Amino acid sequence: MTSKLMADKSTRLTRLVEERALSKKGKKKQKENLAPYLPKECIYDILVQLPPETIHRLSYVCKPWYKMVNSSIFIDDNLNRSETVLIFLFSVKKNHNPYSKTIVPQETSNTFSVEDGLFRSQFLPLFLQQNIEPSSDFFHIQSMEIKDGKSKIREFNVTCLGEIRATCNGLILLDNKMKRGLIVLNPVTRKLIALPLGTMIHPPHEESYGLVLCKSTRQYKLIHLFEDEMRYIGCEILILGARPWRMVDGPPFGLLRWLGCNPVSAIGALHWIPHIDGSNYLVSLITDDEKFHQTSLPKRCGTHDGIVEMGGLLSFMTHEDTCHIDIWILSGLNGEDWIKQHSIIEGCSMKMIPLYCSRVKGEIVFEDKDGSLYAYDFESMKKIDMECRFPIKSCYPHVNSLVSW
Repeated sequence: MTSKLMADKSTRLTRLVEERALSKKGKKKQKENLAPYLPKECIYDILVQLPPETIHRLSYVCKPWYKMVNSSIFIDDNLNRSETVLIFLFSVKKNHNPYSKTIVPQETSNTFSVEDGLFRSQFLPLFLQQNIEPSSDFFHIQSMEIKDGKSKIREFNVTCLGEIRATCNGLILLDNKMKRGLIVLNPVTRKLIALPLGTMIHPPHEESYGLVLCKSTRQYKLIHLFEDEMRYIGCEILILGARPWRMVDGPPFGLLRWLGCNPVSAIGALHWIPHIDGSNYLVSLITDDEKFHQTSLPKRCGTHDGIVEMGGLLSFMTHEDTCHIDIWILSGLNGEDWIKQHSIIEGCSMKMIPLYCSRVKGEIVFEDKDGSLYAYDFESMKKIDMECRFPIKSCYPHVNSLVSW
C-alpha cells in the first residue's frame, strides 16, 4: 500500500513538472511572437501623417490613442500636414430618374444626414427621433482633390439641405433648413453645432459670412455682414460656443458696396473686394480688435482678378494682358507694402480666376471661363484632367481636419 502511494505521488509530481515546463515553454514562445514595443513618440509620428478620416476611425482602437488624437497639439500638427481641396455640394433630386446619365452618389448605411444628426442631438423623446425625409432637393457634401494633374472626387457620406456659406480649418458653415439659423459642421468627425440666426432683413439683401480663427484667443469667430434698407453695411460677430451675436461697427458708408465676394482669411484679418470691377482697395476686418481697415491694392482690380491666402500671407493676382498674370504679396496690415513675387507669362488667359493656393504643394489653382481648372506650380501651368463634370452648387477651399470648436 505504501509503495502504491509513493508511486502515485511520483506520478503527480512528474506530471506537475511537465506541465510547468510546457507552461514556461509556451510563455517563452508567446513572448517571441509579440510585436516589438513602439514608443509613444513613434505611434504619434505614424498617426499624425495619416488622412484625418483614417485617424478618426483609428482613434477608437484604444483609450491612449483616443486621448492622443484628440489633443490640441496632435490636431494642429495634422492640420498643418493636410492639403487644400475644394468642397462643394452635389445636388440630388428627391425624385431622381434612375435612368439619368448623371452620376449620383449612392447613399449607404454609413451616410450621415446633418439635419437628422441635429434632430437627434436635441434630446427629444425616442418616438420623435425619426429619420428626416427631405421634402425637396438635398445635397451630398463632396470634395475634389487635385494631385499629379488629375482631380479626384471624394465622398464624405454626409448629406444636408442647406448651402455652404463659409469654411475654415476643416469646419463648414451651413444654412439650417430645419429651423431658421445656421449649422457648423466638421464633415470628417461629423460633429456639429446649431447656431442662432443673426440679423435678418426683410426683404432679404445680400449678405456675407466669414468663419475665422482668432489666434490671440484660439476662438472661432463667425462674421456676418449685411446690407440694411438704408444701404448701410452692418456687422455682427458670434463666437462659436457662445449664443448671442454682438453688433460691432461696420465699415464706413460707401466703402463696401458689394457682398458677392467671399472673404479671404489671411494675416490676421478677413478681406473683401468691395466692388464687382475696378476696385482700388480692399476692405479688411482685423479679427483681434474687430475694426475695419481700408488697404490699397498695387493695381486696379478687374473682374477676373482676385485674392487668395498663400502660405499665411495675402496674395493679389491681377491680369496685366492676355497671357500675363502678376502675383503680389502682402505680409501685414501695419504699413507693409505689396511686393510683386512672381509673374505668370505662359499658359494663362485673361479670364482665369484664382480659386486658392494649396497649403502643402504651394500650387495655385485657377478656373477658366469654360469651367476647366488649371494648376500653376511656379514653373508651368497645367490643365487639370477632370474626373467628371460635376454640378457645383457652392464651392469653397477646404482642408480635411479633426478640428473642433
